[in-house]
Amino acid sequence: FFQNIVGVLPGVNDEVKGEEEDRINILVLGMRGANIPGGGLLADTIMVASVKPQENKVAMISIPRDFYVDNPALGTKSKINAVYAYGEQKNVGQGLEDMKKVVSDVTGLEIHYGTVINFKGFSDLVNAVGGVDLTLDKPFSEPLQFNEAHVCDPNVFTVPTGEYEYKKNEKGKVVAQYPLCTNPRVECGGEFNLPAGKQTLNGEKALCYVRARVTSSDFDRARRQQLVIQQIKEKALAVGTLTDFEKINDIIDSLGNNAQTDMQLWEMKRMFELYRGMNNPQMSQKVLENSTEGLLYNPPADRYEGAGYILLPIGDNYDKIREMAQNIFASTGQSQAAAQPQ
Repeated sequence: FFQNIVGVLPGVNDEVKGEEEDRINILVLGMRGANIPGGGLLADTIMVASVKPQENKVAMISIPRDFYVDNPALGTKSKINAVYAYGEQKNVGQGLEDMKKVVSDVTGLEIHYGTVINFKGFSDLVNAVGGVDLTLDKPFSEPLQFNEAHVCDPNVFTVPTGEYEYKKNEKGKVVAQYPLCTNPRVECGGEFNLPAGKQTLNGEKALCYVRARVTSSDFDRARRQQLVIQQIKEKALAVGTLTDFEKINDIIDSLGNNAQTDMQLWEMKRMFELYRGMNNPQMSQKVLENSTEGLLYNPPADRYEGAGYILLPIGDNYDKIREMAQNIFASTGQSQAAAQPQ
């Protein structure tokens, strides 16, 4: 069962955090999972869901994994996808709190609650609502990611390719080489493909769809993640799950340790009541990216030596991101993620 769902149920008139201000902000994290090799606690999904019940509005803001931030557990900078992992290394439960602090600092929003779901939990959730329905304008293909070679390790990438990754110094001289290996347990069939047209994805296929990024980009992946979350909601409404808290509770119970939240049971029930009272809410979406109109940029490689590919905020401060987050509900219409699921 979800962690921290304990205690006596307060009265039905009690409000959740953010309800009085009519903006409830929930951090959603998706990752491979604890005790699973291959970066199990590195976040693949970092998303803020904001709900304004009185105005009948919902917003989603996705943050890319390569965003370079101050990491509380390290006392130095790292990619944001590593904040949870380093926090958990210090103390169980610290990872979520650290991520909430960092995302709050980036967006300027108070993050009231946090939820973590691993790959298995996501797959089980999709199956619990009967799959997700998608219509693709063109075929979708990810031929590289699930066959991708990485530096060999003793747990996951163990089959040598005979190729090497080279490290060079500032003069371009090779100073080290690392053998590359593939994963003998091929995920998503190795080459993941979806045809054009209408289709229903089961949990396994939906997971592959929201993980794929190498052939497209991490930004496109974030849009697909937002789309699939919307479709899970639509399917849950269609089968009556989102109108029956007992059904929701049964799904939560079935997820076991594959999902965690810092919400208490009464807060989850109150959120259910608030959302049920909303009528086809207006949806606003944003993916932080480094496009021409984006709010991030990729700095020169020598600025943070050894950091790899990273993203920084335009102006080297969070002002524009915070302005966007504060005013996201002023945007109208569907985002590209909702309009073009491909």
